[in-house]
Amino acid sequence: MHDNRTRPIFKRRDDQRQTRFPLLSVATCLIVTTTIAVTSHAGHNGNKGLGGVKSGRFLNDERQFFTTDDGLPSDVVSSIAVTTDGTVWAGTEAGLAQFSGDRFEPIAAAFQAVTHLTAWGGGVVFLMGDSIMSYKDGDLATVISLPPGWKDDVEVTCLGGGKSLLLGTTRGLYFRDGTEIKRFGRFRDIATDESQVFAIAVNNHGDLVLGTSTGLFERKRQESWERLHPGAGSYSWAPINVRGVAYDDQGRLWFACPQGMGVRTGGEWQLFTGVEGLPYDDFTSLATGKTETWLGTTIGAIRYHEGEWSYRRGLRWVPDDVIRDIAVSANGDTWFATAKGVGRIQQQVTSLAEKARFFEDEIDKYHRRTPFGFVMSVGLDEPGDKSHIKPHDSDNDGLWTSMYGAGECFAYAATKDPLAKQRATKAMLAMKFLSDVTQGGEHPAPHGFPARTVLPIEGRNPNDHDNRERDVAKQRDEDPLWKVIEPRWPVSADGKWYWKTDTSSDELDGHYFLYGLYYDLVAENEEEKAMVREVVARVTDHLIDHDFQLVDHDGKPTRWGRFSPKELNRDLNFSTGLRGINSLSMLSFLKVAVHVTGDNKYQQAYQTLVKEHLYATNTLLAKRQMGIGTGNQSDDEMAFMSYYGLINYEDDPELRMHYLISLMPYWKLVEAERNPLFNYIFASCFDTIESGTYRRKAPKSALEEALFTLRRYPRDRVGWGFRNSHRKDIVPLEGGWYEMWWKKWGQKKGLLRSGYTVPIDEHFLEFWNKDVWSLDEAGDGKTLCDGASFLLPYYMGLYHGFIVE
Repeated sequence: MHDNRTRPIFKRRDDQRQTRFPLLSVATCLIVTTTIAVTSHAGHNGNKGLGGVKSGRFLNDERQFFTTDDGLPSDVVSSIAVTTDGTVWAGTEAGLAQFSGDRFEPIAAAFQAVTHLTAWGGGVVFLMGDSIMSYKDGDLATVISLPPGWKDDVEVTCLGGGKSLLLGTTRGLYFRDGTEIKRFGRFRDIATDESQVFAIAVNNHGDLVLGTSTGLFERKRQESWERLHPGAGSYSWAPINVRGVAYDDQGRLWFACPQGMGVRTGGEWQLFTGVEGLPYDDFTSLATGKTETWLGTTIGAIRYHEGEWSYRRGLRWVPDDVIRDIAVSANGDTWFATAKGVGRIQQQVTSLAEKARFFEDEIDKYHRRTPFGFVMSVGLDEPGDKSHIKPHDSDNDGLWTSMYGAGECFAYAATKDPLAKQRATKAMLAMKFLSDVTQGGEHPAPHGFPARTVLPIEGRNPNDHDNRERDVAKQRDEDPLWKVIEPRWPVSADGKWYWKTDTSSDELDGHYFLYGLYYDLVAENEEEKAMVREVVARVTDHLIDHDFQLVDHDGKPTRWGRFSPKELNRDLNFSTGLRGINSLSMLSFLKVAVHVTGDNKYQQAYQTLVKEHLYATNTLLAKRQMGIGTGNQSDDEMAFMSYYGLINYEDDPELRMHYLISLMPYWKLVEAERNPLFNYIFASCFDTIESGTYRRKAPKSALEEALFTLRRYPRDRVGWGFRNSHRKDIVPLEGGWYEMWWKKWGQKKGLLRSGYTVPIDEHFLEFWNKDVWSLDEAGDGKTLCDGASFLLPYYMGLYHGFIVE
């Protein structure tokens, strides 16, 4: 069901002027149309000359957590290390553990608290009690004992070194000399006794670098110490509180401090802050792999790889947000030490097709409700545990199942997989049932009225909750236009189903999107095509017979199913935010009906709305908004589905011109979202518009950005929640109506300094109606969402040739 459609305006901060996507004025929509030529369209399978973007195989992150249930002596893990033979070790408050197979094995001899674990000398060294211990080839040995009383004055903070074992402490650098611990005198010449050493790194040449509280220090090949002052461009840093240092395999020096992250290649520095895309800078650790650098922070972990950042926080990615230590295996696995166990992120080679098969299998296993196969998220008893699921209904089951079915229509057209046809047909029959089940019974709806969803009569009675008293209170306290109807869930004529009333425009947008696609791409014989024609005709007849409204069993229009000229063009209480979007939807419904049935009465109704009631003109301002990040994303999802049917089935060049002029600025408002569904619909519909020197066509970037999102779309569909408002690479949306509206409910919105919204694997969405400008969202891990939001754009892109696998 739609949420409130009135959205605020905002004012950008000065630093947002650097972003890629400027605000568009309403005037953008009001382009003079009489002299613009539009190229002919190519129908559903048009590629618009854009070609495709090669997808191929790529790496995706998958995470795994390890706790005491997986062999750790304790969930409180202080440090993690990988030895030269690839073995992973964890230091916990209850002892040392070694990873073996698929679990950790405690080392019986090391059963006390283990801290400052690090790889050294082919094994590991660590602090346990008052001694520095080593473990190698099954032998636990004392490397050296701390001097008596030493802990009263000096605390060990890290271990490291090459041939000699080095001890970083709260009072400088020490080393082991035989059976003694000695101060590293030459380091004392450049650093004060108060210098705390947080990190030690040594490369293959014997170069030594320290991250300390007072600076970043390096000693090359037994030469004197140098305090480093990295500088690049307008940056000139004197780092302090350097929490991480490392040399990588290419000899580059990396460090992390409160100013940001830096890397030295040869003699040249490159420095990164939030402006350059660094998500956060309260660092705890740093580690390098073959091609990537990982940063541990107090709120998650960060990977940097060839100019691309990945932010990994929350239970989707790590056991706890405070990353105590990081280690990277030679095979690319990254390990995290936290107070709630060990986390591992593996980069697995996959393809979009493999992701699609995974999500289709998951839907068939978990997400089908009732024999009709309505596709929807499910509840979980325990966070992330799919062993016991709890199916439930939603207000928009018809919409979500239609969009799933639409994806399978594209799948069948692109692959000719008979299983895709079965899935698409099941979804189409489910939509047919929604307008079957409303007929007859004690509270029959008018012919052609589709229900929102259904529940079996054997279960709970939904009218116990959705009753008149609740409706009256909602109308009084929340929404003056809320519909009071009783019963909200009538019983079907056969007594087997409750069906839900007050059907929304959301449902119709999804239904008609599926109707046209199933008819064109899946229905292969007259029986299948006749079934679609019958459903389309009865729903469309209902709308025309009731002055372009959905009329419920009480004889009154539903809350949102209103498309009549008297409301959209003359009722200011209703039409303010709906004139454009509902005009667009109604025209699309009629065009689908004309195409599927061939009945001229639908074309006549269409022409009446266009010529007498200016519905085509209404579409020129389809979205009520006040700039990027405003408006209602449910409307966006509905609008783009409506554009697809309307533009692909419209043969009148002048009307197509209207719709294309409507589509271009609409897409520019959502371009920063990198939404693959919106981008592929836009690219498949948009012809080149030319007028003199004016020329607009769909940019290839629309395909590239769609592919970016599909590649990073996580297989983990558990609703874990997310938090991004603290990030340094975020530009908040603020000012104007923002102060009065979003902040009223504690909402925080923003976008990356690059001009895009946060990547899909760093927030969470169930459907494409998600407000991706929102920076924070709670989640308890007890919802498992389906992958239909991946399948629809993927198969659409594949069918249109936008994806080349």
